[in-house]
Amino acid sequence: MTLKVKRLNAEQPKIGKLVRELRQAMNLSQEKFADAIGMTFPSINRWENGHAIPSPLALQQIDTLLKQLGERGEALRTKYFPEGEPKS
Repeated sequence: MTLKVKRLNAEQPKIGKLVRELRQAMNLSQEKFADAIGMTFPSINRWENGHAIPSPLALQQIDTLLKQLGERGEALRTKYFPEGEPKS
C-alpha cells in the first residue's frame, strides 16, 4: 500500500501525527528528518503542526521510510490509517 494525496485535507491531522511518530521512531530531529527525505525543516514543522500537508513527492519519501522500518512502519501506517491509505 502506498500513501497517496487523496482527501488529505480531511486526513491532515493523521498525516501530521504519522510524520511526527515516524520521525521519533527514527530518533531524528525535524532538521535531520527533513534532510532524510529531501525536504526543509519548516515543511516538516508545518506538517506536524497541521498547517500543511506533504506533497506527493514527500508522501513517496515518507512511504519509503515506513517500508524501511518494516513491521514498525506497517504498525504506524495501520495506526493512522486502519482502513488503508487515505481514499478519495
